[in-house]
Amino acid sequence: MDRKIMGIVAVIGVILSAVLALATVDGAGVSPDEALARLKEGNAHFLAEAPTHRNRDMARREVTARQGQFPLAMILSCSDSRVPVEILFDQGVGDIFSVRTAGNVSGVMQLGSLEYGAEHLGARLLVVLGHSKCGAVTAVAKNAKEPGNIPAAVAPIVPVVKAVRDAHPGASDDDVAGMAAIQNVFQVIADIYAGSPVLRGMARSGRIKVVGAFYHIESGKVDWLGPHPEEARLVADGAS
Repeated sequence: MDRKIMGIVAVIGVILSAVLALATVDGAGVSPDEALARLKEGNAHFLAEAPTHRNRDMARREVTARQGQFPLAMILSCSDSRVPVEILFDQGVGDIFSVRTAGNVSGVMQLGSLEYGAEHLGARLLVVLGHSKCGAVTAVAKNAKEPGNIPAAVAPIVPVVKAVRDAHPGASDDDVAGMAAIQNVFQVIADIYAGSPVLRGMARSGRIKVVGAFYHIESGKVDWLGPHPEEARLVADGAS
């Protein structure tokens, strides 16, 4: 390599170092409302097929490796491969603390992960994201006989499906599954408050905001369901 090329490479290296030195992890300190606005804007980009692809370059990888992760939001979503949260919200590396499980249910592992995201990483928005055509909810609605650990994994969805079926006795299994997938979002929020005094206390004090959302895999649109209708009661001290 001649001296001229070596000089150019050196200059590029200096510029890159300067850029990285000035870069920050922009999720730190983001308010719940600002985080929610970013997610809404990101889904609008996704729907318009005009993603920004922000925070997906080498500079972003470098700065998050050096400074750590400060996600702007936590999202508890389904493991379904058709629900890629970073893509459908047009976010990048380090933007979302993602917890995924079949049927977006909440157990000990999920609660511990969310507590870590809130307490240690500073995320102030928690989104529970359900979706259409959820296999876990449909399996419960159709009383599918599944092997292994699957029945235990979807057990938290059983009372949700029962409540929907009791309210709509003439509905088909598919209609019950569709309605239950939405109601399951609110049930999971209630389960989070009941199972985690840490998150319940943070929500009560306003340190975090918890909202439900529903993703339509057919259209790509996210509907925002808002907080649990009985949030005040659920976050009350000693609630169960």
